Amino acid sequence: MIIFKHLIILLLVCISTAQGLHHNKSTLYDYYAISIDGDTIRMEEYKGRKILVVNVASKCGYTNQYKELQRMHEVYGKELTILGFPSNDFFWQEPRNNSEIKSFCQREYGVTFQMLEKIHVKGRKQHPIYQWLSESQLNGWNNKSPSWNFYKYLINEKGELINYYPSSINPMDTTIIQHLNSMSSTIKGKIDN
Repeated sequence: MIIFKHLIILLLVCISTAQGLHHNKSTLYDYYAISIDGDTIRMEEYKGRKILVVNVASKCGYTNQYKELQRMHEVYGKELTILGFPSNDFFWQEPRNNSEIKSFCQREYGVTFQMLEKIHVKGRKQHPIYQWLSESQLNGWNNKSPSWNFYKYLINEKGELINYYPSSINPMDTTIIQHLNSMSSTIKGKIDN
């Protein structure tokens, strides 16, 4: 009987701890970033919208994805916000400063989606948003940090991490579009336009 009571107490402690861990899960809305122009942007400004977070670089084999990110912004901009975070973490493929990055993106790809200041997406100086994206105790399930430039994370309208896509998946790939379609009926069919 004493062993049974101890097991019950242990079970209740485990359940309580697990519930406490679950309640520590945060959303993207708990964070902020600095725009490429130096303005503070609170992620809660994007409540009710889907968000695609992408670490970008101007001297990468995937740099041409800026073009598809811009197209995605033009096609899905009413339902989806794209956040581009320049980073120099992968073989120094983003050596430019914020002003140069902004000029490059506008000149070469006509970028009008939200660009943020240059940050670290991995390592000990990892930006808090990327800590949230890549630590399951913060986002609820994922421990995968970007392994290269143009790694993509999809966030739902509640600020929860839904999926991630490696660099090799283009922004307008059917894998991402189908996931967007499953999240909302208002996006269905836009890929054909």
